[in-house]
Amino acid sequence: MKIHEFQAKQIFRKYQVPTPNGGLALDSEKARQIASEIGHFPVVVKAQIHAGGRGKGGGVQLAQSLDEVCKHTEAIIGMNLVTHQTGPEGKIVKQVLVEAGVNIEKELYLSLIPDRETACILVIASEAGGMDIEEVAATTPEKIIKVHINPLSGIQPFHCRKVSFGLNLPSAVIKEFSQMLTRLYHLFIENDCSMVEINPLVITKENRVLALDAKMDFDDNALFRHKDLLEFRDLDEEDPLDVEASKYNLNYINLDGTVGNMVNGAGLAMAVMDTIKLAGAEPANFLDVGGGATAEMVENGFKIILSDDKVKAILINIFGGILRCDVLAKGVVEAARKTEIKVPLVVRMEGTNVEEGRRILAESGLDLFTADDMKSTGEIVAKIAAS
Repeated sequence: MKIHEFQAKQIFRKYQVPTPNGGLALDSEKARQIASEIGHFPVVVKAQIHAGGRGKGGGVQLAQSLDEVCKHTEAIIGMNLVTHQTGPEGKIVKQVLVEAGVNIEKELYLSLIPDRETACILVIASEAGGMDIEEVAATTPEKIIKVHINPLSGIQPFHCRKVSFGLNLPSAVIKEFSQMLTRLYHLFIENDCSMVEINPLVITKENRVLALDAKMDFDDNALFRHKDLLEFRDLDEEDPLDVEASKYNLNYINLDGTVGNMVNGAGLAMAVMDTIKLAGAEPANFLDVGGGATAEMVENGFKIILSDDKVKAILINIFGGILRCDVLAKGVVEAARKTEIKVPLVVRMEGTNVEEGRRILAESGLDLFTADDMKSTGEIVAKIAAS
């Protein structure tokens, strides 16, 4: 689950990670009030959407007066902000964060993520912080520092020193930086984060360390432990189909292709998507109904795929284990009866009760094709989607 910058900074302050003074505004009047309370200029007006690159898209503006604060707020709220992370369709801005400007001496990059290869928490840092960190990673990877922390022993002083020295921090800020990094680590662990990122983390001319930006993602599977974090979820920032799928505990991600697919098991789903692409088509979604799916979950997953106007064909690939083939077939038929189907189905199933499942589909009267192996399944559905 992603959250907004202003929400991430609320959590930062809870863990005593320093951030600039500021507040959230839904209109120019509130923005003026916040700027007045800050009491000095410049003031920064920042669009709040779930995407990076806001500055390059015009979503971050510097104001030198109260009138400029109002002017920038009115221009940003309601704009369709397009960045490299939103895609060409962009996102509508509904709120802004108004913050005090700071005297920046140096911009850094800092993030924490889980490293599955080493089973450690990975600290990634760079002296080359700012908007072009992706380019830095691609062209000058030697400027990226990586420090692994074993979660069993936790963060230690030597981890902080290693990052500090790698960033060439002045001695005057090493202590404050080390305290901040330690707090960020505990924040990461205690909230089951999948990413914490600060870009830029700045050193001010007054030798203070401040998180000028804040991005935070949480592991959806751990949210049952963090009811308070669920209050931060902004459904307007999520794809409507993703939101609908989450109501039924379906693992669904909307994509840009034309072939809808339903699979049980994440690994099989990835293989199916590869098969679709190798056959010359593009998947319209990732949908894993899970090994313990019920006929109702299959039905709801089927409805979600059909509600995507881009879908020209649907591929269903099920290995019947916990989810029996006859249960899948009943779910598909039930969904077909309740939903107007305008696209053909390609079905491949193997496993428990496969013959009964095939019989149910064969007698359903649906417009469908069957296949026996992955390659032919991909070829059939790609040909249909292209017609």
